[in-house]
Amino acid sequence: MLGRIRDVPEVCSIFCATANPVEVVVAQSGQGRGVLGVIDGSSPAGVESADDARERREFLRKIGYKR
Repeated sequence: MLGRIRDVPEVCSIFCATANPVEVVVAQSGQGRGVLGVIDGSSPAGVESADDARERREFLRKIGYKR
């Protein structure tokens, strides 16, 4: 879908393409409006510990995704 959006001549830049909730910071001056930035997502729910990483890798190996 991103490629199709880029093909539209009126679109000059893609700032954000995500499934997360976002906020767009817009400024207005005498010359017009512009996007200053995009705030994407939220704070992480937690930090992965060494045990969490080991369990994740073991699970990925179990389902055949990682060797």
